[in-house]
Amino acid sequence: MSKKLSNKVEDSFPNGDPVNISRRRFLLSSAGVTAGAFVLGFGLPLGKARAQDGGKVTPGTRVPAFLEIRPDNTVRLQSPFVEGGQGVWTAMAQIVGEELDADPKSFVVESAPAGQDYLVINNVMRITGGSNSVRSSYTTMRKLGAMARHMLLQAASTRLNVPVEQLSTEPGYVINTSSGEKTSYGSLAKDALDLETPDPDSVKLRDPSTFRWIGKPVDRLDIYVKSTGKAEYTVDIAVEGMVHAAVQHAPRLGLDVASISNEADVRAMKGVMSVHRLPGAVAVVAERWWHAKVAAEALQVEWNKRDMDGVKFRYMPDDFSTAAFSDRLANEPGDGKAAEEEGDIKSAFSDATTTVEATYHSQFLHHGQLEPASTLARFNDDGTLDMWMPNQAPEQFQAQIAKLTGLSAEQIKVHSPMLGGFFGRHFLYPEANPYPQAIQLAKEVGRPVKVIWSREEEFLRDPLRPMAAVKFRGGLDADGMPVALEAISVTEGPSEANSGHDPDKVDSFAVEGLTGKTYAIANRRIAQNYVEMPAMLAYWRSVGHSMNDFFYETFLDEMADKGGQDPYEMRLALLKDNKRLTTLLKSVADLSGGWKRGPFSADDGSQRARGVGMASPFGTESAAIAEVSMKNGEVVVHDVWEAIDPGSIVNPAIIEAQVKSAAALGLSQILMEEVIYEKGEPTARNYDLYPILRPDQMPQIHVRIIESGAKMGGIGEPGLPPVLPAVANAVSTLTGQRVRSMPLSNLRFES
Repeated sequence: MSKKLSNKVEDSFPNGDPVNISRRRFLLSSAGVTAGAFVLGFGLPLGKARAQDGGKVTPGTRVPAFLEIRPDNTVRLQSPFVEGGQGVWTAMAQIVGEELDADPKSFVVESAPAGQDYLVINNVMRITGGSNSVRSSYTTMRKLGAMARHMLLQAASTRLNVPVEQLSTEPGYVINTSSGEKTSYGSLAKDALDLETPDPDSVKLRDPSTFRWIGKPVDRLDIYVKSTGKAEYTVDIAVEGMVHAAVQHAPRLGLDVASISNEADVRAMKGVMSVHRLPGAVAVVAERWWHAKVAAEALQVEWNKRDMDGVKFRYMPDDFSTAAFSDRLANEPGDGKAAEEEGDIKSAFSDATTTVEATYHSQFLHHGQLEPASTLARFNDDGTLDMWMPNQAPEQFQAQIAKLTGLSAEQIKVHSPMLGGFFGRHFLYPEANPYPQAIQLAKEVGRPVKVIWSREEEFLRDPLRPMAAVKFRGGLDADGMPVALEAISVTEGPSEANSGHDPDKVDSFAVEGLTGKTYAIANRRIAQNYVEMPAMLAYWRSVGHSMNDFFYETFLDEMADKGGQDPYEMRLALLKDNKRLTTLLKSVADLSGGWKRGPFSADDGSQRARGVGMASPFGTESAAIAEVSMKNGEVVVHDVWEAIDPGSIVNPAIIEAQVKSAAALGLSQILMEEVIYEKGEPTARNYDLYPILRPDQMPQIHVRIIESGAKMGGIGEPGLPPVLPAVANAVSTLTGQRVRSMPLSNLRFES
């Protein structure tokens, strides 16, 4: 159901420069804040807030979040991070609520608007991605809650005329420990509003042994609105006077409109208001989106190659095929630019008893999020611009929109509704986002315009996870143990694809998962051999790890087989000096009932085998074991056991859900997902020709969480990478056929 908004944006916090709480009082009435509410902003603990001349505070040290305590004792929290199913709003409420002494169930959490105040990652940026949200803001959010609690105690001390030392709190209330009198946070909010905020470094944080909510499986705050259909995504938002737009993109990147042969006929179609030419696309505006969609698809467009002198853009040749490009990557000459070098690789291979060589492949992938790309743009009478759009980095979009429109950042408000899945889809990718189209159309029609891409248009313009070919060489000693390993990845990384290739640097995302391995292989060389791709590239869930851990861990099994080693035992030997990873590997084996490689006969009579894989993504360690069989020549995955060590945790239920979610996406990738191009165009424009994992193909996922006490790592992505090699290694063991590429649906096995 759509929610109508008036031209006045409601329920938004002030973006001014309040120095302390009392200065904010005059701002609140126009900001949608409940009367009598207490709103707190605080300094970022990554660097102590520094007062400057005129009482202003250095950007990035003021308000990573606003906390509002309402008279009814509910708490409104503006999260620096966007909720897209990963549970971050619940985690934020748990962390703040722990120090505030307020039940997370009493929280209403929303995405914070764009602005320097919310740049909580190293004081310079914020993104919802890289499994970074909780670990980058954990201390920040704890201090926010502690500061709020301190101020409420101060307010109660004045009102009750008792020393602060005589007061304590229980969830939502200040308690007079002498009399037992309870005073609600909501009733104290007005008094607390006038108090000075304490120095963030002066507040005392709770001893973790006393935690009431952190570390506990607190219920998700977003489940109710999602399960009742009340959750609002960008596609649901409506404003007064809004019209809809649908687009037809050029079939290949780098083309523009030459002519439209039936424009007059389309303009006469039901509901059509106007027809527009956009860069690389045409659009139809109508009162209803379906009318716009039908009309946009009916446009008969002649396309020609874009002519833009001095402007670099992606051009998709009309003879491009992924099959031919895969062959090119595999045969690309050159040793690449080194990203990691250790030992003497040349001498090690000369002295090796046995050498193993193999080339591995990965495929293009769609993000395939449930929510289609969309944007609502509205120019206001005061010269400002409101944008509702699925995004993972509000300030980045705000800055880009400012360049596009000539407006200042302060004139642009980026609203960040819930995301209907994202997986790296909603960053700034040229020609892969509808916001420039919405802005142009809103200008041309003089009304708010919401652009929604159909699934077919989304599949045509979705930026892709890169392809890669990795050329491996491994050296084994007389005992069959690895002594040398070289991996040359022939690919283009997502960062250099969007920011420009630097021949003197390696895109770290192109090689992560190949680099950073802690196995005791004394001589190593990891390199990237850059090859530009004609498709638009993007970050994808777990980024480089989504393919590189498959490559590395599967080749490790190949070396083990060549050396006559059990792959699990070989990993233990290579990790004997790494207590954390040894514990992790033994834990996943224990979770699976003990390591048994197979092949072996299962109770149902099927022949099965198991494989193992490990990964170290985003500050977290993960390991997986998969059990597979074959049916009619196709792979069946029965069980996946996964152990994950993120150092420390906030919500074990969310972690388990994220591991299962990541494992499902990883299984979908290795079993069947692939974007195929023929003659410069994708063969699949919807899920009918782009199969994803079906419910009946989902195995049992068993999760064990280990808290090693190491620095907190990420959660949303680390569950994916080890599943891929675990499945591939199991299939190789079962069939005797070495798996060196994804998806497995392209391979044929004997049952």
